[in-house]
Amino acid sequence: MSQLTICLIIFVLTVIGYISGIYSLATVSITSLMALVLTGCLEAKEGLSYFSNSTVIMIAGMCIVAEGFNRTTFCSNLANGISRVAKGSLSKMMLGYVLVGVLLSQFIQSPVVVFGIVAPMAMASAESIGVKSSKIMFGIGMATIITCCALPVGAGATVATELNGYLESYGYVDYTVNLIDPMIARLPMLIIAVLYCALVCPKFAPNEPVIEPSFDMKKAAKKESLGTFQEYAGLIIFFGDALALMFAGKLGLASWQITVIGALLMIICGVLKPKEASKAIPLSMLLLIAGTLAMSGALSSTGAGELIGGYVSNVVSAVGGNSYIVGLIFFIVPFILTQFMSNRGTMLIFYPIAIATCASIGANPVGLMILIQAACLAAYVTPMATAAVVYIMGYGGYDQKSMAKQSVVLALISCVVSVGWIMTVFPL
Repeated sequence: MSQLTICLIIFVLTVIGYISGIYSLATVSITSLMALVLTGCLEAKEGLSYFSNSTVIMIAGMCIVAEGFNRTTFCSNLANGISRVAKGSLSKMMLGYVLVGVLLSQFIQSPVVVFGIVAPMAMASAESIGVKSSKIMFGIGMATIITCCALPVGAGATVATELNGYLESYGYVDYTVNLIDPMIARLPMLIIAVLYCALVCPKFAPNEPVIEPSFDMKKAAKKESLGTFQEYAGLIIFFGDALALMFAGKLGLASWQITVIGALLMIICGVLKPKEASKAIPLSMLLLIAGTLAMSGALSSTGAGELIGGYVSNVVSAVGGNSYIVGLIFFIVPFILTQFMSNRGTMLIFYPIAIATCASIGANPVGLMILIQAACLAAYVTPMATAAVVYIMGYGGYDQKSMAKQSVVLALISCVVSVGWIMTVFPL
């Protein structure tokens, strides 16, 4: 039996394990990782490396920074202020936090970081109006993922350059991606996502957490209050961390370095005690992320992604190059594949396929390349798509079934709007 076949079998069993609910998501995830190592789909050293992956470390650091921020009165005061402005309206409160999340997602090219910044304040506001985290976290999290880097500002300003780099590396320079092309292509879905996530998502969300959330505002509120120095230190470190994440590239620091430095400062400045910082790290969430990253890596290394990509190219040739049919193919296939691989990895597989397909018929690849990005960022059903999904599940108290139920309508909207609009303004 080939490594590819074994990997696909483990993958199917992993998905079944997630859906069954018999064991925790973390248990299923680590079982999957060990199965991949024991069967040779991953080398032991590679499997171990996922526990120290930069995403895992970044989230651990961000959780400590967020815990320190939650200890400050600013967090509760801001949350109460937003609640007063909303006057008890869940829709108004959601709209405020969704807009904040979308704005940050244009500067920080990591939905998990953005969600980590917004989630603690949103949870505090929800508690103040008697709403459970399960009603709000899906909508806020989805908005940060779908709209990531949609506007030509901050990290989003580099998207066109990156896509042009793929075109140049392939040698197909008949077409170029202009700075505002990604914005033109994704703006309708950005607007729809803001409105849907703020106003509609809570209607589909469970009233109570399905599983135990990874954070509880009531427990945080019981902790002793901070001194004046610690209060200000907590605020400065939190917002300084957020600002540094926006300009990480210019600072020459990786995101995980910034969050770990912030976590250390929270302890050194006395905002959190070492034991409190340790308790703030959601171990089950990090184990789940490590396992899902391992599965993504195995699917890539065994050639599963390339195998699927090859079939896509054949199908495109069969439909005669119709812009909307080809666009639908290049949305659906990456969308499905990203549920089981990292969104970034899936993009890297399908960009060359899109360019090669267009080059063979002399077509414009700009729309397809942006559509692939939109499809991969619309993949938010499983925790393997992006680490942000794991974070959302942890804060909202969702299991795999509840995530799938909430995702169906939004996924269909993303497909119809993205394919219909992008292939109209950027036809082949």
